[in-house]
Amino acid sequence: MKKILSILLSGMLLAGTLAGCQSNGDSVDKGTKKEAHNRLEQIKESGKLIMGTSPDFAPSEFIDNSSGKPVYVGSDVELAKYIAESLGVKLEVKAMEFSAIQQAVQSGTIDIGIAGFAYNPERAEAMELTEKFNIGTEESYQGLLMLKDNAGNYKTKEDFSGKKVVAQNASLQQALVEKQLPKDVNFQPVTSTSDGIMMVITGKADAMAVDSDNAKNLMHNYPEIAMAEFQFDYESEGNVAGVKKGETELVEAINEIIAEVNEKGLYDQWTKEAEELANKLGIEMGE
Repeated sequence: MKKILSILLSGMLLAGTLAGCQSNGDSVDKGTKKEAHNRLEQIKESGKLIMGTSPDFAPSEFIDNSSGKPVYVGSDVELAKYIAESLGVKLEVKAMEFSAIQQAVQSGTIDIGIAGFAYNPERAEAMELTEKFNIGTEESYQGLLMLKDNAGNYKTKEDFSGKKVVAQNASLQQALVEKQLPKDVNFQPVTSTSDGIMMVITGKADAMAVDSDNAKNLMHNYPEIAMAEFQFDYESEGNVAGVKKGETELVEAINEIIAEVNEKGLYDQWTKEAEELANKLGIEMGE
């Protein structure tokens, strides 16, 4: 009987030892497994950078359907590709309305938002903003497009009193309209500039706030519109990209890449290539 009990006790001790060894092995595995502590590490671990954009604004971001399936293209997309490649990952593009991009960044649905963002304090509070790119020319300004026959009559902000003005929802232009035009202006946000232009041309709106560089392309496509003499009080300083607040490692890594892009003049090159592609596809730029 004692012999049997001894055998059973030995077996229990052996099982316990093996279980302890297995437990220690698990803890070692868990201890050696590297966990991603920030967004930059998560991106590298997943092997992809998720970009949110509104692909309705050539040459910055638009869709090429020539291959039979939609492909996201444009200077902003090329920038995102360059950032992804520099980080050693692939790019994934998520299309969404312009006004939804900031919220997607904040919620972590996307890693980075690139869609013609201008710097403003409100965005800086909501997101980590990168260094500027797409600086533009000294002649660039913010103004209002309207029917050419009426453009000469709008020389001051007071001339827009009581008029209906549109701008892309959540854009810099919307902020300029709301802050600088008379309070009795009837403002209406639109999803895209193409919607706004159609409203102006059909008489459903008196003017659309827009960047002068984009206005040039729009006026080329629609000869019946022109820029008003009035200009907003704004100095163009280029565009920024946005990442989730607090992700300083990610924004610092992206800033190093943007500095390289600016030094090499790559964004201007991508813009010219995107303009050529848009013209080839018959896509009207600035929308």
